[in-house]
Amino acid sequence: MTIWDWSYVWEALPHLYLGAIVTVEATLFGFAIALILGLVFALIRQSRNRYVSTAMAEVVEFIRSTPLLLQVFFIYFVGPEFGMYIPAWIAGVGMLGVHYAAYCSECYRAGIETVDGGQWEACTALNLSPQRSWRAIILPQAIPPITPALGNYFVGMFKDAPILAAIAIPEMLQRAKNFGGENYRYIEAITMVGFFYLVFSLVASAIVQAVSLWLNRRYHLQ
Repeated sequence: MTIWDWSYVWEALPHLYLGAIVTVEATLFGFAIALILGLVFALIRQSRNRYVSTAMAEVVEFIRSTPLLLQVFFIYFVGPEFGMYIPAWIAGVGMLGVHYAAYCSECYRAGIETVDGGQWEACTALNLSPQRSWRAIILPQAIPPITPALGNYFVGMFKDAPILAAIAIPEMLQRAKNFGGENYRYIEAITMVGFFYLVFSLVASAIVQAVSLWLNRRYHLQ
């Protein structure tokens, strides 16, 4: 038996293509949730109410300190015992987003804390509302420097997408495994999955770097 058979590669590609679509969609939707929810977490932690900010910090730490797979299992399998019947896709992608939102919130917080205190004083002197101060002054200075770190989480989420197979979402790696089991040939399908992950990660890293440079130039931070 040959180690590598190209006929199995061509036969596996349609299966991997369908799985790749699921993987990419889960990553994009999950990361959109993480970016938005992470910013909400970070802003809540900036609250002047000590109890609110402390409670938010504890929630973020709890999410970061528990495994993503456990969180997905809890929502999907334990949720129905409390009357929460969540479809597998929503449960999986939602928990991907919530889990990485906790990490993104720390990036946002680090960026916000690097903004010079004089910027806040200028906002007060100009009588800007808190909403406009955040939107027009603080966040445009806080986000560009942390774009590479956020990009790392984007790539990390993509590589964590196979966890979705645990709740029967047929992402790419699961389809490769199924193909190998049906044909008793794993090396071609699994290798192609690894190659796809490598290519996606390199392309995503290049895009993140380009976005980071664009933001820094746009807001004159370089």
